Amino acid sequence: MATIRLHQTTTATPEEFLAALTDFGPGRSLVFGATSDEFLTVHEQGPTFADVTEGTSSAWERLRYDWSDPHRVIMKTVASNLWGGASGHTYTIRRNADGTTDVDALVVREGKNGKGRVVGFLLGTVAKGVLAKALADTVRAVEARNIR
Repeated sequence: MATIRLHQTTTATPEEFLAALTDFGPGRSLVFGATSDEFLTVHEQGPTFADVTEGTSSAWERLRYDWSDPHRVIMKTVASNLWGGASGHTYTIRRNADGTTDVDALVVREGKNGKGRVVGFLLGTVAKGVLAKALADTVRAVEARNIR
């Protein structure tokens, strides 16, 4: 099982970052590069939760999102072609005194099959930079869509 901790600071407000994380409409792939709009399915959504399948043809997961605490978004994997067990993501979003926002991401990858175990191992070791770049790209996309 791989546990990856990532950090970015952004000029977006916590509210803007939360809005991007929980926007499951068209164009989600412009903010989150590891997902394709054509594979996005919202099964259920309420004011502080969503049940969403997203990803691509090679790696997809159904996630239960919970943002009942607006400073923490918990995404628990409930089904996937690669991930099982304790897999998921947790984003912690904190406003800084200087007006910036800290975004901490915790990614847990527990492979449920051979491919998932190999990919999880790689993400937890030599390929951690792929996830760090993805978070940096997401932060830039959120900032671009919220230019004041």
